[in-house]
Amino acid sequence: MSESFGQRLSAALSTHGALCVGIDPHAALLSAWGLDATASGARDFGLRVVEAARGRVGVVKPQVAFYERYGSRGFAALEDVMAAARDAGLLVIADAKRGDIGTTMEGYAHAWLEPGSPLEADAVTLSPYMGADSLRDTLSLAIRHGKGAFVLTATSNPEARALQSAIVDDALAVGDHEHVAARVAHDVNEANIGAPGALGSIGVVVGATVDRIAFGLGDVALAGMPILAPGFGAQGAQPADLGRLFGYVASAVVANESRSVLAVGPDRLAARIEERAALYQGVSRG
Repeated sequence: MSESFGQRLSAALSTHGALCVGIDPHAALLSAWGLDATASGARDFGLRVVEAARGRVGVVKPQVAFYERYGSRGFAALEDVMAAARDAGLLVIADAKRGDIGTTMEGYAHAWLEPGSPLEADAVTLSPYMGADSLRDTLSLAIRHGKGAFVLTATSNPEARALQSAIVDDALAVGDHEHVAARVAHDVNEANIGAPGALGSIGVVVGATVDRIAFGLGDVALAGMPILAPGFGAQGAQPADLGRLFGYVASAVVANESRSVLAVGPDRLAARIEERAALYQGVSRG
C-alpha cells in the first residue's frame, strides 16, 4: 500500500471534515429501526449506515462488541459490514479495544490489520494497560501494512480518571513528573517517527468530554498523532467545541458520533449525517 494510514486519514479529514459515524447496533437501536436483535439485524443495520455514510463522511467506526455478542454469525456480519465500508471508500476503525502480550497480541494484530484478513480494518483501537511496550510489534505491523491504530489514552468514562491521570515519576518521565496518559501518548508516538506526511498512523483516544490538560495531554504531547475523540453529539460535546477543546491539534481530530446520528432512524439517516458533517466543516480547527 503506497500511502500510509495517516496520509489517507489526513486526506479524508480534509475532504469530508472531522465527523466519524459510529456503527453501534445495540438492541435498543435495532428495535427502533424495526430490526431483530440478531446477527442478521446487526448486519442490515451496519450496511444501511455504510450506504448513508458513503460520500458524506470519510470514516466509520463499527463497535465490535455489538457484533461479537452474536458469536460466529455476528463476526460474519461484521466482516460484511467492514468490507462494504472499505469498498465504499470509507476508512474503517474497528473499535475492538484489544490489548495483550506476546503471541496473543500478535494474533489480534493479524486479525484486524493483516491485508486480506476476514476482519481487515484500516485501523483498530488498542488498550495499552498491559504496558505500552506490549503494543510495539502491533504498531510496527500496522505501519508496515499501511494501517493505523488508536491507543486508549484519556477516556471519557469517569472511573478511568484515577488511573489515567496518575503520576509517573520514574527515570523515563518527561520533566519532574508525567501523567500515565501522557506517558502512553509519548510511548506510542515513537512509532510515528519518520512517518511520511504531517500526520502519523498511530494515534490516541482522547474523550471530547475530558479536560485533556489535566491528563498531561497538551498540544505538544499530541502533536503529529491522529486523535479519535468520542464524546461528541449525545455525550455533550458539539462540533462548535472542536477548536476550543483541541486547539492546535484540532485538525487531527476524528470526532465520533453514534447515538446523535443513529437515533433518527434509517429513513432520515443520510440527511442527518449530512447535517452533522456540515457542522464540522465550518468549524475552526486550530
